[in-house]
Amino acid sequence: MRKLLMAAALAVGLSAGMAEARTVRWAASGDPNTMDPHSQNVGTVTMVLQQIYDPLIQRTQELGLAPGLATRWEQVEPNRWRFWLRDGVKFHDGQAFTGEDVVFSIMRAREPTSNYGIYVDTVERAVLAEPMVVDVITSTPDPILPNKIASVMMMSRAWSEQHNATRPQNTRAREEMFTTRNTNGTGAFRLQSREPDVRTVMVRNTEWWGWNEPASREANITEIIYRPITSDATRVAALLSGEVDFVLDPPLQDLARLRAAPNIKVTEGPEVRTIFIAMDVNRDELLYSDVRGRNPLKDLRVRQALYQAIDIQAIHRTTMRGQSVVTGTLFPPQVNGYTAAEDVRLPYDQARARALLAEAGYPNGFEITLDCPNNRYINDEQICQAVVAMWARVGVRARLNSMPLAPFFAKIQRDDTSIYLLGWGVPTLDALYSFQSLLRSRDGGAGNGIWNYGRYSNPRMDELIVRMQTQSGEPRNEAIREALRLYREDVPHIPLHHQMIPWAMRSTFTIPHMANNQPYFRWARMN
Repeated sequence: MRKLLMAAALAVGLSAGMAEARTVRWAASGDPNTMDPHSQNVGTVTMVLQQIYDPLIQRTQELGLAPGLATRWEQVEPNRWRFWLRDGVKFHDGQAFTGEDVVFSIMRAREPTSNYGIYVDTVERAVLAEPMVVDVITSTPDPILPNKIASVMMMSRAWSEQHNATRPQNTRAREEMFTTRNTNGTGAFRLQSREPDVRTVMVRNTEWWGWNEPASREANITEIIYRPITSDATRVAALLSGEVDFVLDPPLQDLARLRAAPNIKVTEGPEVRTIFIAMDVNRDELLYSDVRGRNPLKDLRVRQALYQAIDIQAIHRTTMRGQSVVTGTLFPPQVNGYTAAEDVRLPYDQARARALLAEAGYPNGFEITLDCPNNRYINDEQICQAVVAMWARVGVRARLNSMPLAPFFAKIQRDDTSIYLLGWGVPTLDALYSFQSLLRSRDGGAGNGIWNYGRYSNPRMDELIVRMQTQSGEPRNEAIREALRLYREDVPHIPLHHQMIPWAMRSTFTIPHMANNQPYFRWARMN
């Protein structure tokens, strides 16, 4: 009789659990180009992988730091951070999470094929202090290491060795590895199936350690079906018809219609992401230009001319429909180091742009190819179209070469570009991340210039970035301010705006809107 009662209770419990099962159908314009957690430091990759993998330190809904696979951490010596690990965690294949996995993951992120070197640039090695305590030894005191480690996902050493994946996939060389399509994390969701550019299905990891955390207790998503839908019109139609529940990147021109639609809601806010144009300032002759024997972009006057030819208010008003924050600097106010005094644009002045081109020896302008993604940032191709038209008015004949995000990133990462549009988020919320990744000379140091495909190099900028890495307090703040001033004067980029990010969803779906434009389904609920 007792066995029968227990069986009946179990059946009731299972029925209740099934009644709570919830699937969310999610769509965005682009698809991850890999499932390797240390290969591509790109938002379209991390938006999926952060559902599957955990870091040592997590971000809160306000982008603060919180315990993840590490329950606590401390800078025990100037060059040594200690992490105490969470007991009882298992990878999705059932293996126990250990300190050896942490040591392996941190060192894997340092490999040459990793695009995550910026997060472990000061790390010399990681070692076991105890079986579940890991010490990270740095080459120099690194006060913001926890901010960086929050972006490094933890992998299983045994699983990686079993599948010949002890180093990250080399996407630049178009390498195929087991980690291109397969995962094994400790996160809130498991990868169930993966069809690149078609569908990715993730299911709830019922053994995830964080379900009892306050922020996740009410979450009830049991399955995530992600579909990349390139066409804006098709994506919106799918949401309005009920075919999908959540669209990460609704087109700006449809926001009014979505807000007015029954059973649809739109949430929005500023993103920690800046859109800018970067230029090849290194080659003696550009790859894609009609100028022979010299590189016009090496001339500051030409860079200033391209900058001053852009009517950024017209882009803000018309292309972005008011959903942008015009800027003259490298990162938005949410980032530590932002200085309003340096957030000043060169004025829009077509006559001055033409005069600068003439002074530089290009009175009739020149031809150049602008590389641009067409499904990565909000209205990215339309921004590039507007810029091309504005440059034409001062004699610069730009050919627009737009393409989906996967071939676009592969192209610029081969240094196969002369001028290109890029968007840059700041996951560490600290100025160093942007300066080191985008403006540090590419000298082979971990993280140095890893996204500096224009090959900008200024010894003074490098000195200031080293000071940001090694100093703290007011000396560090002074270095950041001087670097922002040098950025404004040198014009290695043409800053455009900080993105505003709207999310659109069925009224029955709830998920915290995040300034890093990353959806966290461990906090989501379907009613």
